Amino acid sequence: MSTLSSVAPAGFDVEKIREDFPVLKQKVHGMPLVYLDSAATAQKPFAVIDAIRRFHEVDCANIHRGVHELSQRSTAAYEETRSKAKRFLNSRTKNELIFVRGTTEGINLVSSSWGRKNVKAGDEIIISAMEHHSNIVPWQMLCEEKEAKLRVIPMNDRGELILEEYEKLLGPRTRMVAVAHVSNALGTINPVRQIIEMAHRAGALTLIDGAQAAPHMRVDVQALDADFYTMSGHKVFGPTGIGILYGKTKLLNAMPPYQGGGDMIRTVTFEKTTYNDLPYKFEAGTPNIAGGIGLGAALDYMTQIGIDRISAYEHELLLYGTEALSEIPGLKLIGTAREKAAVLSFVIEGIHPHDIGTVLDRQGIAVRTGHHCAQPVMDWFHVPATTRASLALYNTTAEIDALVDGLKKVKEMFS
Repeated sequence: MSTLSSVAPAGFDVEKIREDFPVLKQKVHGMPLVYLDSAATAQKPFAVIDAIRRFHEVDCANIHRGVHELSQRSTAAYEETRSKAKRFLNSRTKNELIFVRGTTEGINLVSSSWGRKNVKAGDEIIISAMEHHSNIVPWQMLCEEKEAKLRVIPMNDRGELILEEYEKLLGPRTRMVAVAHVSNALGTINPVRQIIEMAHRAGALTLIDGAQAAPHMRVDVQALDADFYTMSGHKVFGPTGIGILYGKTKLLNAMPPYQGGGDMIRTVTFEKTTYNDLPYKFEAGTPNIAGGIGLGAALDYMTQIGIDRISAYEHELLLYGTEALSEIPGLKLIGTAREKAAVLSFVIEGIHPHDIGTVLDRQGIAVRTGHHCAQPVMDWFHVPATTRASLALYNTTAEIDALVDGLKKVKEMFS
């Protein structure tokens, strides 16, 4: 096996980074924790934990509607995250960024608000064969309500979308193309810029599920020309229950509110309500203030390290892990796309993934087992489930070595 220094790009000190994450210092079942489940949720650095704690200890107050000092401070900190997200995603203005609970709510907001207004009977929505359930079910619900059709872009045996087939699906009734930037189950990086261009030529809009892309690569919504792009805070080392939906101003202005309540209004009478400007039109009620502030700290943390350096390090770690796992007899990688992010999904002949995960857990190794909220992907590859080791900026080659050793023990137990 190679050493850590052989995969880390210049200036990337993973051991120093690991010191920022207190959870990694613990032992599980008496063994050092090897956390390989960041695609489900990433761990949180001190910077995020401290920002949330500071809010609760010093600045805790409701935002936007208070004139007192604590409310002013909490409002400023919360809204500063919107400015940080503007830089992180390179949106045109911060008013194009809606705070949501996460990627799932971002997709549901668009399917409910935009979809109910614009989709008619006989219209078509296109998704892909590798989508997470959160980018399938909302569109299914919309299609059932509107008597529209859901079309699916197929993929090949490597887990890559077949763009020639996608082109055949596009037509005059296509209203929306909704695809993942990166597959959570396979790690495939989809050519979303090309997918968006093709959709626009057909007169359709696009929504990109960026939950698995934002932690691993630079995202530029203007360069992509995405109509909507959504991401989750907890995937980018921030808190759960917070995320971002980006939408082009013209589209957001034309959409009705997603929910009614405080802060999304301008005036309310019993006869009529008028709505607030963007982005507040879509942000009803008291939000996850601490989560929003924590997300800002997470974006600062990633920016300080450098998203390009993170991406380069994780790519080398993925190559190392792919080679190491490929040497295990009976192990088959599920998802071997030529463009991949930091996901190693696999099956071992004769051993159920849940058994693999249970045995690894006793060795302190945390992986995800199951269908990963992507049952159609499992059906496509004719497997009931996979074991998924997902990597992040704090993982090391030594941890991959521990995974390989753990899998060897699994095979010994079930041989």
